[in-house]
Amino acid sequence: MHSVYDGIEEHDNHLPNWWLFILWTSIIFSAGYWFWYHIAEVGPGQLGEYAAESAEVAKRASGNAPASDGMLLALAKDPASLESGKQVFQANCAACHGVQGQGSIGPNLTDAYWMHGGGPMAIHKVVADGVVAKGMPAWERTLGAERVKAVTAYLLTLKGTNAPGGKEPQGEPEQP
Repeated sequence: MHSVYDGIEEHDNHLPNWWLFILWTSIIFSAGYWFWYHIAEVGPGQLGEYAAESAEVAKRASGNAPASDGMLLALAKDPASLESGKQVFQANCAACHGVQGQGSIGPNLTDAYWMHGGGPMAIHKVVADGVVAKGMPAWERTLGAERVKAVTAYLLTLKGTNAPGGKEPQGEPEQP
C-alpha cells in the first residue's frame, strides 16, 4: 500500500526482521534489568557495587597503620618484611647507596653517622619524603607505604654493620 501527499509518494515498507529482533530484545532486556536491580533488588546495582568497593578500600586503608618506632623495630625482626625490604633496596637504592649499603653516590648506611637522624622514624621520613636538595628522591609515592616500611626495617638491620669499603662518615654520630 502506498499513499501520495503533496506530491510525495510514500511506500509502506516493513522494518527488517533483524532490526525488529534487536528492538524487542532490547526492550525485554531493559525491563528485566529494571526489575532485577531496581524493583526486586536481587543484584547490588551500581550504587551497591560502589558502596562495596568503597568499603573494601576503607578496609585496606585501615590495615595500613602509620609508621612508628615500635612498628619499624618489630618489622626489623620479621624475616618476611626484611626479605621484602632487601629486594626493594636492591632494586631501588643500591645504585646510590651500594649493594651492602656502604655508600657510593649516596651516604654510607652501615656506619654510626647519619645526616638526617638514625632513629627508625627519621630514616622512614627520609625514605618516604626524600631530601631533594641532597639528591634523595621521595619514594613513598613510587613504592607505597608498606614497601617504604619494609625498606626502612631493612635499613635498620644495616646500621652499625660497617660494610667493608664503606664511604667515609657523613653527618653526625647517632646518639644512643
